[in-house]
Amino acid sequence: MNFHYPSGKKYVTVDSTSKKHIKKSPTQFGKRGMSLEDELNESNQYYLSHGKAVVHKKPTPIQIVKVDYPKRSAAVIKEAYFRQASTTDYNGVYQGYYLDFDAKETKNKTAFPLDNFHKHQINHMKACLAADGICFTIIKFVELDQIFLLSATNLFYFWDQQKKGGRKSIPLNYVKKNGYLINYHLNPLIPYLDAVDDLLIKKHEGEHNAK
Repeated sequence: MNFHYPSGKKYVTVDSTSKKHIKKSPTQFGKRGMSLEDELNESNQYYLSHGKAVVHKKPTPIQIVKVDYPKRSAAVIKEAYFRQASTTDYNGVYQGYYLDFDAKETKNKTAFPLDNFHKHQINHMKACLAADGICFTIIKFVELDQIFLLSATNLFYFWDQQKKGGRKSIPLNYVKKNGYLINYHLNPLIPYLDAVDDLLIKKHEGEHNAK
């Protein structure tokens, strides 16, 4: 079966018996070859099994374009496209709060390029934030093996400034100063809810000061 990404490129399955086409993944803490998505999925499973939070990755919508019916009782999908997701990667509930966030990786060592995001994702996060949700992004600097949680409001600042001629990336120094460094742990692998706790404290302080 042929799958196509939003760019139109086909998703090609590599024969697991052919070693010459397999790229070596960089060594990471805990398990080798895990992407940020894999690490977060494992962490979310830990949170769920321990009753801490219910957070899931949203499935990528698929558009089926070709189906064969070899017999009346069965249908075989022959071709489909991965449609571009209209929202963020993850959502869920934690301590009665709605969480909505995206996870991004970059090999850039000094800044996080804003073109990793799409306009519809930013608009979605702004809508969630306006509805009193907790929104953020989790960024992994792959070459540095460092992960940060950055609040949506910090992300919006740079996103909006680029329209006015501002820079098209978020400096690493800004992320370090205004974000939350998430150190790898055993269980969960990425304890990002510790950083969310800090976001909630700031939220409560802001609500108290506004009274």
